[in-house]
Amino acid sequence: MSSDSGFDGFAEEPAGNATHWRDGEPVYDRGDTVCVIGAGGTGLTAIKNLREAGFGVDCYERETGVGGGWNWRHDRSPVYASTHLISSKPFTQFPDFPMPDDWPDYPHHSQLLAYFERYADHFSLRDHIWFGTEVARVEPAEDAGGGPPRWDVTVRGSRGGAPRTMRYAAVVAANGHNWSPKMPEYEGLADFRGKVIHASQYKDAAQLRGKKVLVVGAGNTGCDIAVEAAQQAAKCWHSTRRGYWYAPKFALGRPADQVNDRILAMRLPFKLRQWLLHRTIKMTVGDLTRFGLPKPDHGILEMHPLVNSQLPYYLGHGGITSVPDVKHFDRMEVTLADGRVVDPDLVVFATGYLPKFEFLAPELLSMDAAGRPRLALQMLSRSHPTLAVTGLLQPDSALFTLSHWQTVFIAQWLRVLDAAPDRSRAIWARLRQEGDRRYTQGKVTDSTRHWFEVSHFVYLRELEKALHELEAVR
Repeated sequence: MSSDSGFDGFAEEPAGNATHWRDGEPVYDRGDTVCVIGAGGTGLTAIKNLREAGFGVDCYERETGVGGGWNWRHDRSPVYASTHLISSKPFTQFPDFPMPDDWPDYPHHSQLLAYFERYADHFSLRDHIWFGTEVARVEPAEDAGGGPPRWDVTVRGSRGGAPRTMRYAAVVAANGHNWSPKMPEYEGLADFRGKVIHASQYKDAAQLRGKKVLVVGAGNTGCDIAVEAAQQAAKCWHSTRRGYWYAPKFALGRPADQVNDRILAMRLPFKLRQWLLHRTIKMTVGDLTRFGLPKPDHGILEMHPLVNSQLPYYLGHGGITSVPDVKHFDRMEVTLADGRVVDPDLVVFATGYLPKFEFLAPELLSMDAAGRPRLALQMLSRSHPTLAVTGLLQPDSALFTLSHWQTVFIAQWLRVLDAAPDRSRAIWARLRQEGDRRYTQGKVTDSTRHWFEVSHFVYLRELEKALHELEAVR
């Protein structure tokens, strides 16, 4: 399907016959075809695994190429020029499509995009993707009969054009959750005369050059921007509200996530693993509270650590000044929680993103008042077993291995729903009961940054158990 034509009346006519009507408009039945929303890394592996399970797939991508947020050309991409992975190759690549051996341990974002493009070409996925097409609405079909719920999906060209509605057997949302910026609210912010941007608007270190910069937020992006400000800006303050564990990218001569995984493979008691990793960080990073960073209020492994080897370096060299949370803004100054006053020219809010599913009614994902989806096994709607969300995870490792196994499960789950409806109801009842389960190794804060926190070890183990359960039914 052409990547530059967009949605233009479906020139190849995938919609079939208008056998249904909704609100006076035709609905084109796609039979047992599954709709996938988004052609980023998680959407691509969804197409592949659904196809391998025998399903027809229509994928809709609002942009003109694959890669999702990792395609820096896309409007909603959070990627900036210097972005590298914070997970090493073995934990980033799909299990059935390894990255090249000569790539670095932590590839650049352009390499990851090239990897997704090769993946799409190797498995012939582009033939199933409608580029330049966005999903406007996903609604349960009104006359689906007595079987599993079916879905009416209304799409339109992202550059205009008349909408069209298709009926699908199932929907897999893979639209990502790092594209809708979360902007904080502070007293006086509207009157501040300096420049204010969200990290999603940060693209190049030239934006920092010669300026006095206040970076607000201690996520991995906030740390990266603070490091670049230390090299390019006239002054850099880094505001952090709470304490975190800062892990190096390399430990004991290996990528740190590989060291952690070896410790996990020993199946040691949780407290002993915490002790070993604490010792490793103490030897490699040391106690960063002496640079003014807050002491962590949680044990290591209870939240995923921040991965940045350069932050301690620039803190130690005075290129970054650690400061507490912002109290309020004035016209030309910012007052901090400890009473200090700073005068930045530029404020960068590295305050994260909120999940957004503009095409779905909140109740379909059992969203709470704060907007957090409550999903079975962190991916299935608790009210409609043929609606799934993939990639809505914040793992302590990379996302794409988890997304691969999620979509393997989704494909097998849809097969079981069709082949063994009675047995599937029992599985469905159990999964629904676990909708609020957190797949972590310790306590987790309820802040939006940690809504989707999972331990990759714990979560993969649960996916494996669920897949064995499906195999027993089939």
